[in-house]
Amino acid sequence: MTAAAAPTPFSTLPLVPLPRLAETRPGRFALTADFTLTTVDEPDARVARALARALQGWQRRTGFTFPALKIQSGAMLDAEMHPTGGLQIAWENPAVELPRLGDPESYTLDVGQDGAVMKASSWRGVLHGLETFSQLLNYDGESWGVSAVSIQDEPRFPWRGLMIDVVRHWQSMDVIKRNLDGMALVKLNVLHLHLTDDQGFRIESKTHPRLHELGSDGHYFSHEEIRELIAYAADRGIRVVPEFDIPGHATSWLVAYPELGSAPGPYAVERRWGIFDPVLDPTNERVYAVLTDFLGEMAKLFPDPCLHIGGDENNGVHWTANAQIQTFIQVHGLKDNAGLHAYFNGRVHAILLRHGKRLVGWDEILHPDLPAGSLVHCGAAFKGSPTP
Repeated sequence: MTAAAAPTPFSTLPLVPLPRLAETRPGRFALTADFTLTTVDEPDARVARALARALQGWQRRTGFTFPALKIQSGAMLDAEMHPTGGLQIAWENPAVELPRLGDPESYTLDVGQDGAVMKASSWRGVLHGLETFSQLLNYDGESWGVSAVSIQDEPRFPWRGLMIDVVRHWQSMDVIKRNLDGMALVKLNVLHLHLTDDQGFRIESKTHPRLHELGSDGHYFSHEEIRELIAYAADRGIRVVPEFDIPGHATSWLVAYPELGSAPGPYAVERRWGIFDPVLDPTNERVYAVLTDFLGEMAKLFPDPCLHIGGDENNGVHWTANAQIQTFIQVHGLKDNAGLHAYFNGRVHAILLRHGKRLVGWDEILHPDLPAGSLVHCGAAFKGSPTP
């Protein structure tokens, strides 16, 4: 008679990220072709798609063909669940149309030699639990299976993001989708999609098509593609927060509309990475008219309540050199370029507020006059600056 294998140390579980709590146990649940995936109630379309993806992934890895999903109606989440030979799942809170900041994402997963039980606080918890089960699934040289373990998991942070900059390094739809799959695997829940900068304007604008026609080199996402990405991300519990960098990093804006700049054009799309002088002119009312159109258009396209305006690395060179802008600063009591930047942010904040959006910007937007309710996205560590 062979002695039971010792439990795997918690810290060596093949999980990224490690769960909040885990207790490893001796033994292993051996996966066979008879493995069943059972839910205690009828899943909605989003959960059903997640379950189908999980089954397909496990079949590809193991070579088995598993039975179709089973429904066990009437079971209660708090009831004792005793699966045999498979994974049984129960969850609270019906799925909402889109993932939201602060939605519950916790789950528990108990694996024994006879099977596994998952209980989740919501559909997003189900998604996370399925990814954990997938990471635990392994081949030990003789059979496929999952080590016996009891996991209680919930995210430490409600916003767990990855920024993809398609401006400086254009990425196709397929690449973005593969990244979304990877984000789901490690339970990230916000795709920060950086869409405009000095090197390109990567989003179609129907209100001002010159922006993408002249500023993109032909590489941009259409509205239809953005809707497809948002739906793909939502199926994986991921929000999409767009970034349109203003008032600095604005060269691609000014290629199409040089009259919006703080210095005479013409302008050309940058081919290098770096910090450049071109910046929108906050004293020009035409700037706010264009932003009202464009940001209103983007507010309808991107359903997330957060919209990122960048606001970083505005060196102020063109503002300082423009006598009209400096006079505006003095007449309006703005003191300096930082005050002018805060004035600009206040105007943009008002535009976004009318469309139900919350202004998000990098830490350079910090100012005593920053409107309440704005979100400051600290990028000091990302930019190589010392962290506090």
